[in-house]
Amino acid sequence: MSNQPSPPPVPKPQPPSAQNPPSLKSFIPWVAMLAVIGGLLLYMGESEKTVSVIPYTSTDKANLSVLVESGKVEKAKVIRDVSGTVYIQGQLKSGETVEGVTGNQFKTFLPEANRETLEWLRLHGVEADIPPQNPLLWHVVSSVLPVLLIFGLLYFLFMRQMRSAGHGALSFGKSRARLLNRARNKVTFKNVAGVDEAKEEVQEIIAFLKDPKKFQSLGGRIPKGVMLMGPPGTGKTLLAKAIAGEADVPFFSISGSDFIEMFVGVGASRVRDMFEQGKKNAPCIIFIDEIDAVGRSRFSGIGGGHDEREQTLNALLVEMDGFETQEGVIILAATNRPDVLDPALLRRGRFDRQIVIDLPMIDGRLDILKIHSTNIKLSEDADLRRIARGTPGFSGADLENLLNEAALLAARQGKSGVDMKDLEEARDKVMWGAERRSRAIDDKEKRLTAYHEAGHAIVQQLVEEAEPLHKVTIIPRGIAYLGATMSLPEKDSYTQSRTKLLGNLCGAMGGRAAEEIVFNEITTGASQDLKVSTGIARMMVCNWGMSEALGPQRFGQNQEIMFLGREVSRQQDYSEETARRIDTEVARLLREAHDRARRILEENRDKLEMVSHRLLEMETIDGRDVKDIVEVGRVRTPEEREEIDQREKAAKEGVVKPCTGSAVTTG
Repeated sequence: MSNQPSPPPVPKPQPPSAQNPPSLKSFIPWVAMLAVIGGLLLYMGESEKTVSVIPYTSTDKANLSVLVESGKVEKAKVIRDVSGTVYIQGQLKSGETVEGVTGNQFKTFLPEANRETLEWLRLHGVEADIPPQNPLLWHVVSSVLPVLLIFGLLYFLFMRQMRSAGHGALSFGKSRARLLNRARNKVTFKNVAGVDEAKEEVQEIIAFLKDPKKFQSLGGRIPKGVMLMGPPGTGKTLLAKAIAGEADVPFFSISGSDFIEMFVGVGASRVRDMFEQGKKNAPCIIFIDEIDAVGRSRFSGIGGGHDEREQTLNALLVEMDGFETQEGVIILAATNRPDVLDPALLRRGRFDRQIVIDLPMIDGRLDILKIHSTNIKLSEDADLRRIARGTPGFSGADLENLLNEAALLAARQGKSGVDMKDLEEARDKVMWGAERRSRAIDDKEKRLTAYHEAGHAIVQQLVEEAEPLHKVTIIPRGIAYLGATMSLPEKDSYTQSRTKLLGNLCGAMGGRAAEEIVFNEITTGASQDLKVSTGIARMMVCNWGMSEALGPQRFGQNQEIMFLGREVSRQQDYSEETARRIDTEVARLLREAHDRARRILEENRDKLEMVSHRLLEMETIDGRDVKDIVEVGRVRTPEEREEIDQREKAAKEGVVKPCTGSAVTTG
């Protein structure tokens, strides 16, 4: 029941560098590699420099005797290389050029070097000496060092990366199960609420882990495996930790995706290693979270070749079938897709017990709120039971998020505690999205939205078995709502009558009908309403047998491919003539709901104007305001509402106040 706004602008994609800036550490290997390559190139360049070789004495101008006696040599070294050859390595003075000598370096081979050679060089003003050296060692080092540097760089770049990613090339087959020992596992059943039935079903497992001989003496066999199934956020992982905490045993935790690796056979090897670790630490609990990652049904018929995931599943089936219960190891697994699991995994003897953890009821939600509110400072007017009643369908994770959002709202406003207003605003934010007051809406669209939401509110207030209105607002919420008419059920319900469903269809059509009556025009604001109402009408005809024309029959079967885990086709098991009758019946239900909503609004046109004007004035009104306007044509005073609340409370409790003033409880 909302207006559909224009699509939001698509954000411009940011460059990868702005999204994930590279860390400084990632550049270190490349800098080191460039440094080594540069050093090798420099070394090779130096070694390949051409040095002019001149004779000791000859008729040429470029000989050592002439250069030394003419004073053109600045310094010289007498060197004996690794082969025993003796030569003089000299350097010309700055600015001197000699024909036959390239640059200022030259080399002269000598039959031998002695002190007389040094004296002769020094006599002519040349700085000459015999440097101490080990030619053999230097030759070996200069030859081997570049090779060692290259291999060291390869080891640093590749071997260390493999070791950090896979903990070593030889440890890919090791299990990645994380051990939560007794000292660290502080979670017990006191930290778990809303799953009382599940707690009762796991009591034997805890008793067995504490005293296995008690069950073995009577010949009983404890379940090998327990499968926890339920929607996301209901506390499956938390319950598994609580079981380990109550039993005071080691707790191995692993995800189903941790078994699969890029190398073939790694998953099966990790399964075997995980069970070996469990045997060494028995009694213990092995918990496999999201087991559907490896436990999906086999023989899907899609694709070909060998499937690594299927091999991992086979190893898991073999290990569980050969597992001995006397070893004191219990396998716990959790999934929110039990429909895609392989039947061999769920058979008795493997996962003997399947525990369904459903969404909590009102009492369970209250207990969950109490647990999560222990670290939150609540005001005196905070009524957790009222919040629990107004959050049907919330999981434990949703309730925790609700309290956290309320605490953030209170802290943002500088309050000393979380009050009821913060809790209700957090609930509305979680259910329908945050308010978007920054969205600019002109007066025309604002007026249209007010009449649209007023039409929803009045029709929902007047149809049979309608849920109580919570609030009506024309402030944009979330992504797709320009306004919203919110209802909150008074209790949890699992079945819905045909009368209630027809009332919901009529309420969904109230916005479109109000636009037609007031503006004599229709807009795109009812697109979401039409989507919801069409889905309800088709479910009434095809799934629930609520069509008088077609009778109590179900049409169509969802054909689901287990390998993909999603609905990909709907098998049509009826004729084309029946399909046309289904479409006709769906259209009839929607048309009748629209016509009924229009009649209701035409009969209550004055109330439609009052609610819409109040919305334009206040932007958000309480559901009781709509109820007062529909019933008495105005908004009741707080005193009148308090009197009505007391009268309704007394009627629920069955208390009648006679003239004598004494209270009498009726049966």
